[in-house]
Amino acid sequence: MLVKTKAIVISSLKYQEKSLIVKCFTQSDGLKSYFVQSAFSNKKNNQKIAYFQPLTILEIEANHKNKGTLEHFKEIKLASAYQTINVDIVKSTIVIFLSEMLHHSIQEEEKNEDLFTFLETALLWLDTHEENANFHLILLLEITKFLGFYPDNSENDLQFFEMTEGVFSAFQGVSCLSEHETFLFKKLMNLKFDSDQKIFAGIERQMLLKILLDYYSIHLDGFKKPKSLDVLKEVFA
Repeated sequence: MLVKTKAIVISSLKYQEKSLIVKCFTQSDGLKSYFVQSAFSNKKNNQKIAYFQPLTILEIEANHKNKGTLEHFKEIKLASAYQTINVDIVKSTIVIFLSEMLHHSIQEEEKNEDLFTFLETALLWLDTHEENANFHLILLLEITKFLGFYPDNSENDLQFFEMTEGVFSAFQGVSCLSEHETFLFKKLMNLKFDSDQKIFAGIERQMLLKILLDYYSIHLDGFKKPKSLDVLKEVFA
């Protein structure tokens, strides 16, 4: 079936000498993997390697056979050309980290247009704003709304957050955050992308990132912590 849709590049893997296997989160069909032949060829074609950088937003036309095999692009172009993400070391590090997180988090091959729209809007916000120290933390927490394990904040006046059930508790059980960690987590839950970026100290961001990674690990089977995590920590140290 010939499909025209927007797609966000999640990952790309070199295959043999000149080809790529590209995983995209599409607006029309959710997660899809594509085979790009001669992606590294010197010949002029419209499947340039630059299109397949992490979290690039594309407009594609593709043949979707939907048989569990690799699909093929027919046409590709940029839906939105980033102005700063690819040249700003902090932003590009954030994007590499988030692409790994999404690679390990989005597992279903099914349409999730709300998640697609949220990711597209968030990435375009990142590209046009300089104050972004909390961006990755807010994004990771917000994504849990679409993946089905956003914290239940109906009793967020309680002083401990219980990680396994995703609820606030009056008592500190084995899988609860400490009172201070819970306090930071509550502050994060109230943040928007354009909130004051200086609300957390560097060490508090590191603490929140660890909490979020642990939270993902608890709620997603087979979740792996990104290899780019150490680089991200260096950038925000």
